Amino acid sequence: MDPDVETLADDDALAGDGGEADRFEAEAEAEAELLRDRFRLAVINIATSEGKKAGMEVAGPVVACIADLAFKSAEQLAKDVELFAQHASRKSIRMDDVILTAHRNEHLMGKLRTFSQNLKGKEPCTGKKRKKTSKKDDNMTVI
Repeated sequence: MDPDVETLADDDALAGDGGEADRFEAEAEAEAELLRDRFRLAVINIATSEGKKAGMEVAGPVVACIADLAFKSAEQLAKDVELFAQHASRKSIRMDDVILTAHRNEHLMGKLRTFSQNLKGKEPCTGKKRKKTSKKDDNMTVI
């Protein structure tokens, strides 16, 4: 067999291993595209309905621009939240990370804190309580 043909056959075999990874990546991209479209459609519907409430008709290009800006803003927010969680050496995002991203907008930060506190108030009690130390323990000195 010709050495060039063997090399091509080896390359095809290696490409076969990546076929599953490529398929997974294509599915992930298709899902991301679907989410982008749904997000933009929701923003378009909100902008249109708010325009109607105000007695105005919003032009199509303006609505499309608003949808794109909202999507880019949401993408940036997601990146910032992820970075805050990574900075804290965590793999999961917490409400504090979301609140921290709003530090430049005091009004939004206040709303997020109120929302967070309301959520915490609605959570069922886990039954775990901190062990309180007695005053005797506080007054004792270790020698």
